[in-house]
Amino acid sequence: MNLAKFPRRGYVTEPTPLEALPRFSKALGADINVYIKRDDLLPGTAGGNKTRKLDFSMADALNQGADTIITCGAVQSNHCRLTLAWSVKEGLDCHLVLEERVKDSYNPEASGNNFLFQLLGVKSVTVVPGGSPMMAEMEKLAEKLRAEGRKPYIIPGGASNKIGALGYVGCAEETLRQLFNLGLSIDHMVVPSGSAGTHAGIIAGMIGNNAGIPVTGIGVNRKKPVQEAAVLNLANETLEYIGTDARVPAEAVVAFDDYVGPGYSRPTISRYLAGKYDGDITTIEKLLAEWLAQRTGEAVDVPERPGKTGRKPAFLETRDAVNVLGVCQSCQEYIGLGIVVARSGYGKTYSLRHYSKLPRVAYIECDDTM
Repeated sequence: MNLAKFPRRGYVTEPTPLEALPRFSKALGADINVYIKRDDLLPGTAGGNKTRKLDFSMADALNQGADTIITCGAVQSNHCRLTLAWSVKEGLDCHLVLEERVKDSYNPEASGNNFLFQLLGVKSVTVVPGGSPMMAEMEKLAEKLRAEGRKPYIIPGGASNKIGALGYVGCAEETLRQLFNLGLSIDHMVVPSGSAGTHAGIIAGMIGNNAGIPVTGIGVNRKKPVQEAAVLNLANETLEYIGTDARVPAEAVVAFDDYVGPGYSRPTISRYLAGKYDGDITTIEKLLAEWLAQRTGEAVDVPERPGKTGRKPAFLETRDAVNVLGVCQSCQEYIGLGIVVARSGYGKTYSLRHYSKLPRVAYIECDDTM
């Protein structure tokens, strides 16, 4: 397929590595050999897969004379970070519309991508409730900017449209070339499946090149039928845009929703341990029991999950909890200072509260005003 006819900015200057994972493969057993395509090494502020899509999206924006980019994502969106970074690179203003999918989760003073939004010079951040019509919200902002004399260009969430998906059609072709050069034949390809652009682009590239390599998506936000329909529609829209007669049959699109949990950006285990998980807990408890048995070498009963009484489960000493408790114990024994740092959902607060039940321990929670 001829992707050279579509404008792009040249952000992807060389193929990302195709790296063998011998230890992971050995752990899986059954003569399985796994390789990983290292798109985490793509250029941009901290890298990530959206750079391939934005390579084409930003070129289209510039060709249309845009001076402003609008895009959307969750409150800690990697896509928003990369869109903002490449906008700055191109001398374009960038406005973000963030969907607060977990109520009260947005904090303008937070670290991570929210900090980088400010550091990179975002022009505005609009926060809307979870479930808001994001395209309508971006259109509303675009109208306001047009009235001010700006020329906005909207990039959908994840840059997942027929233009952005071209980046992963190119990735599929890049992967096929690498496999040829390595003399390596693979049986299957597994990709993340969220806003659908990566999954759709990869499967369009494989089908369009008659590669004969099945592609499976691991869903992160939607139920299986909805996700598969989204991927199928975008893949075929992309192939039509490219100008090829090839089409992806419905049966070729597979996207599992087994790992979505309570929803996108909603942690499963920490919500379960806090007694807040409102989905089906059967699978969670089964996986927890298997994981604990593997770690301890013996069958372990999973702590009782809260029912309608709202009772929290017994304390579960995960590896992270053990580390937190170890810091606390060391500080108490040696009269020292310890700092515990981890991302949200790792059980820091839960572990500290558990430790506070011991003798001679005072536990105080502080907010920004103290």
